[in-house]
Amino acid sequence: MKRSTIKFLIGAAVISMSATGCDDLLDEQPRSFYEPGFFQTERGVSGGVTSLYAHLRYIYGDAYYYNATETGTDEVTYGQSADENFLAMDLSGRAVLNANNSRADRVWYAAFPNINTASGIIQNATAVGTVSPALVAEARFFRAFDYFLLVQTFGGVPLDLGSGELEFNTNPIRTSVRNTVPEVYTKAVFPDLLKAIADLPANPRVTGGVTKTVARLYLAKAYLTYAWWLENPNNIPTYPAAQRVDPNGKNAQWYYQEAYNVATEGIDNPGPYRLMPTYYDVNVGTNDRNAETMLYADHTETSEQYNGSSLSFGSGGAPDNFAGWMLTWNYTAIRSFKTADGTGTGNASSVQREAVQPLGRPWVRMAPTIGAVATTFADKTNDSRYDGTFTTVYRGNWLKGTGVPETTLYNANKLPVSQGDAVLTFLNTDPATAITYPSGAGGSGVGAGVLPGRADWVIAPNGISRIVYPGLWKLGPYRTDNGTGLGQPNAASTRPFNIAKFSELYFVAAEAAVKGATPKTGKSARELINVIRARAGKWRFDNNGNVAKVQDNSAAMVAATPNTIDINYILAERSREYYGEGYRWFDLVRTQKWNELAGTYRIAGNNYGDHTPATVTRTIQPYHYLRPIPQGQLDALDVPAEVKATYQNPSYQ
Repeated sequence: MKRSTIKFLIGAAVISMSATGCDDLLDEQPRSFYEPGFFQTERGVSGGVTSLYAHLRYIYGDAYYYNATETGTDEVTYGQSADENFLAMDLSGRAVLNANNSRADRVWYAAFPNINTASGIIQNATAVGTVSPALVAEARFFRAFDYFLLVQTFGGVPLDLGSGELEFNTNPIRTSVRNTVPEVYTKAVFPDLLKAIADLPANPRVTGGVTKTVARLYLAKAYLTYAWWLENPNNIPTYPAAQRVDPNGKNAQWYYQEAYNVATEGIDNPGPYRLMPTYYDVNVGTNDRNAETMLYADHTETSEQYNGSSLSFGSGGAPDNFAGWMLTWNYTAIRSFKTADGTGTGNASSVQREAVQPLGRPWVRMAPTIGAVATTFADKTNDSRYDGTFTTVYRGNWLKGTGVPETTLYNANKLPVSQGDAVLTFLNTDPATAITYPSGAGGSGVGAGVLPGRADWVIAPNGISRIVYPGLWKLGPYRTDNGTGLGQPNAASTRPFNIAKFSELYFVAAEAAVKGATPKTGKSARELINVIRARAGKWRFDNNGNVAKVQDNSAAMVAATPNTIDINYILAERSREYYGEGYRWFDLVRTQKWNELAGTYRIAGNNYGDHTPATVTRTIQPYHYLRPIPQGQLDALDVPAEVKATYQNPSYQ
């Protein structure tokens, strides 16, 4: 995308996009600059709105931004192949987070051009005369969406891009002034979302289009986040400096109540959205764009133009959807024996790179913490969410590839395995019988151990490391063009990257109730959470067993819910529901629980055969609750050095 000298103060490019199953989104020609008259035509408004959806690909699915939302939390640490981008985000001493290596810059550079596009539509569309208020409301939603994302990430940000607050700007300028957090919320986020709710339809205009319910979710989230900001229980600093006082005279409790009210209004008036019957149904690739997913950055395997990237090779940059590679370890290093006596060491690649949801392209940049696997997902029997989140069983697929013609290989304990059998398993719990691990890579090639009588190599939860760990099944690729082979495993995912789900309305309302909002009958915090937990107890498929499993553990799940719900329990449930989806950093920052819940973590080391977990301490300072303004933005400012210094968030200067 062509950028002006100051990177956010110019209109965004119109990027081609499509939503599968819908012909209403326009095929627009790329454009690097908008003049005011462009938005005074019906075609211009439609093209501009199309670009608002397309810009989501430059944030969601981008692995470096994804890293900024997960690495350094209680869910994720850096993996064996991490570079500075990932090491810095972990805050564990391997690299210092600064304005050059913070990958939150992806938001800054994608959001501001989109905000300007939205402002151009809002400001000029009335001149057309035939543009419906509902279409303009989509622009209002996205302007609020981007400002909400920015204010959570950086603190106060500019409302004036060169022509006045929330005005469409066409002239690049080299100065900028940041507004305060309350100004961003009360002047931009809240008014735009309220107007969007009023004018958007109940049903989407196009497949994946925003609606009243989508806008209600984001207004409820914004109210909730702002309420926490006003309350500031742990005295986290803000920037630009501002009193924790609402300009409209409302207190935190008022906003908690409004967050609850708006969220429950969304639950009671869902439009076309609903909870899927099982957690597996939410995330399985065959069921993408289901009724629970309300907003997503879309991709498709049917056309490179509408996918936004190559269908055969991933570039490792936006707009590719390559976030799922980061938590994928190099399972292709697993070895099995070609002969029953095991002569030679691991002489066949039994699990090869394949474009299927349990596998995909390995980058080993991020790894789950032991706490996430062993503690967050402690109940792996009743609760289906662990099985619907991770790949824990790696099955033989060597006959789909080349170089291994044998129909039978020999694995742990020299026992035979066939195509489709479990070759390596991450156990749900530490076994009663001790696993025999090798001193190095061993026969498995990856340092996995053996248990008596089992043909699969095994690793216990306390034995996962930065190099060998359960993969993230829910973000794995899904394609229908693999045929009988391995497909296109080097391509970025052609699946949509989910951004908002109907289920989150329950979590927002529950959290607001815990914070003191007066609940409606039947919608207490515990009752709301139990709707989610009851669904989590329902199985229709054992993902890692690769077998149908019709089982209803909802009663046990509900019975196990504490009588009194607190914030830590809400956060644990959010992690079980949304693990690895890019929510976690925002959740910990909003509630100011980051240091408490993620200040230490456990994981084994970088080498095959290392199964001894170490406790790692992070240095999470109050200033880390804001990400640094990108260095590229600072370099573009033509202002005195002392003014430029004050533009950056404190302690990153």
